[in-house]
Amino acid sequence: MSLEVRPATAELWDDIRQVLQPKKSAHTCWCMAWRLSTGDYGRLTADERGEHLRGLMEKADPPPGVLGFMDGEVAGWCNVAPRRQLDRLTSSKTITPVDDLPVWSVTCFVVRKEFRGKGVASGLLEGAVEHARAHGAPAVEGYPVDPEGGRVNPTLAYVGTMDMFERAGFRRVHRTEAKSDKRHRWVMRRDLV
Repeated sequence: MSLEVRPATAELWDDIRQVLQPKKSAHTCWCMAWRLSTGDYGRLTADERGEHLRGLMEKADPPPGVLGFMDGEVAGWCNVAPRRQLDRLTSSKTITPVDDLPVWSVTCFVVRKEFRGKGVASGLLEGAVEHARAHGAPAVEGYPVDPEGGRVNPTLAYVGTMDMFERAGFRRVHRTEAKSDKRHRWVMRRDLV
């Protein structure tokens, strides 16, 4: 099965809901944790976060991420945007900017359970890079977890893993103070120009 990756535009709203909110939950992030300040994120309900994402899908140019489809069925999501649009990331004290280059950032992957283990996250990463390239990004960064020879809890691997990013042509820049599953995350970059 091959993965078709498409920008997350308004007509794909029902698809993104299948990925990000398969069951109604007050804790659904809607991939807004990096896009909003900590205070704004905490003040919004899950439904309000969903409406915020829907608004981005309707109005944002470029769209706020990409969706992957296998045999016409939505399989997963990847949040990718210019770093400057990600409020919590721009103010992060643990994942600091490498330089002044206006990079794009890949911050999150969500793969539906029935599609896990089929290369969906890797395909989404490549699609995210192409999405960024099509919109003029000079480079794309990710902040994946280093499994440190072990296995990362799938729920906490939403940031991706270092080996996945390395296979996609990203290079290690530096280790951060951020952690996922008690393991360090790295800044990794793929230059596009």
